Amino acid sequence: MGRVTSDTTATDAAAHAAPEPARQPPVWQRRLRRFGYPAAPPADVRTRLVPAYPPAGGRLWAVFGAGPAAAARLTRWSNWGGPLLVALFAGVLRFWHLGSPRKVIFDETYYPKDAWSLLQYGYEGTWAKNANDALVGHPPKILLSPEHSYVVHPPMGKWLIALGEWALGMNPFGWRFMVALLGTLSVLLVCRIGRRLMRSTALGCLAGTLLAVDGLHFVMSRTALLDLIVMFWVVAAFGCLLVDRDRTRARLAAALPVSPDGVARPDDGVGDRLRLGWRPWRIAAGLCLGLASATKWNGLYFLAAFALMSFLWDIAARRTAGARRPFRSALRRDVLPAFGATVVVALATYLASWTGWIATKGGYYRDWATTPEGRAAGWTWLPDWLRSLWHYQTEVYAFHTGLTTPHTYQSNPWSWLVLGRPVSYFYEDPRFGQDGCTAAEGCAREVLALGTPLLWWASCFALLYVLYRWLFKRDWRAGAIACGVAAGYLPWFLYQERTIFLFYAVVFVPFLCLALAMMIGAIIGPPGANERRRTIGAVGAGVLVLLIIWNFVYFYPLYTGLPIPKSAWHHRMWFDSWV
Repeated sequence: MGRVTSDTTATDAAAHAAPEPARQPPVWQRRLRRFGYPAAPPADVRTRLVPAYPPAGGRLWAVFGAGPAAAARLTRWSNWGGPLLVALFAGVLRFWHLGSPRKVIFDETYYPKDAWSLLQYGYEGTWAKNANDALVGHPPKILLSPEHSYVVHPPMGKWLIALGEWALGMNPFGWRFMVALLGTLSVLLVCRIGRRLMRSTALGCLAGTLLAVDGLHFVMSRTALLDLIVMFWVVAAFGCLLVDRDRTRARLAAALPVSPDGVARPDDGVGDRLRLGWRPWRIAAGLCLGLASATKWNGLYFLAAFALMSFLWDIAARRTAGARRPFRSALRRDVLPAFGATVVVALATYLASWTGWIATKGGYYRDWATTPEGRAAGWTWLPDWLRSLWHYQTEVYAFHTGLTTPHTYQSNPWSWLVLGRPVSYFYEDPRFGQDGCTAAEGCAREVLALGTPLLWWASCFALLYVLYRWLFKRDWRAGAIACGVAAGYLPWFLYQERTIFLFYAVVFVPFLCLALAMMIGAIIGPPGANERRRTIGAVGAGVLVLLIIWNFVYFYPLYTGLPIPKSAWHHRMWFDSWV
């Protein structure tokens, strides 16, 4: 069948075309049915391409006395109002006493100082050995010199930290401000992503609430490190790709021919030959992935995984639309635009993030290309700044792959999901009457990068559930969540000899929360289940969520450095490896 040019010709063609024989399901589906795999119920092709959001009931608002019209308005408002309220809750938690502890904690000894140096020189300068104490002294002092220093992470995340320092000053609140803001916004993004992914505002808000009360995400949102910034851009890229997926499939659905009874049917001319046109949301995803990679290099794994995932979505969309050779069609019409919108845009963004280093002359290795070693290295027809930058990147790669210096809080990725070895960012043991300590036995103050235990342990089961949904139910949503976890988690198994830490896992925490929300949705039961089944499921799910929130409250003093009696601190050390 030729290309569809108008609704009139599509209807006419549908009216005179001979009925097509029913297509047999693929071999893999027929084999899975032998083991209980259920056949998907038949559905209109447009519905399969772009599932509609189920109509939201107003029963909840009716309980509070709202009439039908008011309940309908409140239900529409909740699509954005619910996520915004969850984000507000997360923001209050993260910004409350953000400047405490008023210390340079853990790796804040690097990134806030590098950020301030970028503001002053455009590159990372050198700080005096006692610079940390001077920064939080009375009065504070900034002991910075323009001599370049060797840094091993790209500058984008430090430029973002520098925005807070520029606006609020070189102090703990200032250097943590932008990270706290991005942590809060990431909760909003997860709410909206969960809503689009699961077609449920309630489950989307649940995923965001779980992220808001995760201890690791909370601590990283209140500490000026780079990993949460990577997480924010990764989540933003994932959301952009979801929007691109829906809009692309809607474009295919709109082009399908319609039978006289108004039902859309698959068409190989649309599925195989329709060009999907301008896709700004995919370009936005490439920009976000470039910003993630320009903060820390582990963003590159998400770039590869998400670009492949998006291309596979295109293949599936064309198959659903009726393509006879969906892989070949996607390869011919989609792969080059997809590569340009993701990989090329991301690499250009990464290069642009080095503008400060390129535009100045004082950065580390900035003039390497003009040295005898640089001139002997070849490729002299390239600009000196580009050759110097490339050399810098190779040296940084050698550093990262060869980093094996032992550290007290290093951990193996095998132990991350069960929180085997959290990282202590800050610890003091004030005596009675000091720093707010009111216990005769003395107190402990700690900032511990520890995920909320019950949330993480429940997420282990949720991961098994999404893998089951993906492998045996062919649920693309579960596959997307699994892709996010795999891209942030599995690459670290390649570097088990390297010095690595649990807090690197914050980049895939949002996907753990999405997985847990999906599993809780299954516990509650499908919409068609009877009331008794839904009630029992809702009670069980509610108990689980309340226990997770309680668990966060219980460990809250360890996330914020509040002084607590030493006995209370010991009670919270559930395992010896947490000490």
